[in-house]
Amino acid sequence: MNFDKSQSGVLLCAKYAFMPNKLQYCGGDQNAAIFELTAINDPDGTLNFALREFETLYPYLKLIAAANKISDPFDPAVVEAYWLGNELLNNVQMKNLYNHFVDGLKLKKRMKLDQFENIVAKIPRGAIPHHSFHVFNIWQRTGHTASAHTIETMDNCRIGWGKIIDIGENELVIETKKLQLADAFGATGTATVTVQFSPPQIKKIIYKMFGESFIKNPQIGDWVSCHWGWACDVLTLKQVENLKKYTLHNLALANLAD
Repeated sequence: MNFDKSQSGVLLCAKYAFMPNKLQYCGGDQNAAIFELTAINDPDGTLNFALREFETLYPYLKLIAAANKISDPFDPAVVEAYWLGNELLNNVQMKNLYNHFVDGLKLKKRMKLDQFENIVAKIPRGAIPHHSFHVFNIWQRTGHTASAHTIETMDNCRIGWGKIIDIGENELVIETKKLQLADAFGATGTATVTVQFSPPQIKKIIYKMFGESFIKNPQIGDWVSCHWGWACDVLTLKQVENLKKYTLHNLALANLAD
């Protein structure tokens, strides 16, 4: 494992859950409390309760925890597995992932039958309960607004990573890669549109609001994660490697023809 064992799993989870909550995409109306408690590193019970209201996030944490015989869904290893990726994901059995889609996320009720069958067909092809699988394969199919179908929105919703090359008052300038559309040609010569990563680009992300941040002392050269344009955490090289590995894996699954 590569997480900081001294760090509260609730706080680690909140770093990634804050911005989609603030944008009212996930969870209840708790973004002020989530931000304040996370910024001061206070794993208050309010934070735990707020995160349990995330109807997509929390079932994934419970799934990963149960598969690894971990009692606390907010164990830092479980949280890291979902948001960034680690070896705990390998212990989730196919039947449990199927049950998660049916009972935990209730996808069978929220999707058309052919869409649901397409999702579950990816289980034996290597579906992994990492945040990126949900973003690339499920999120845009479950009743969200039209913007959910755009590459820009999908790019913001996944957990991104990049290296800091400059530091502003409230922003970090990072070198990263973005999602983009590309034409691909199969063995028959038939053209299909796929999603892939761009060459390295420069991007600005917010890391400080109201004088507070989750990253307290950013340094040029640090690798950081981001979610919806918000800097979440400083990453180790192993965490960068895992995040890239699981993101690319689930992107490949998303590019499979329905």
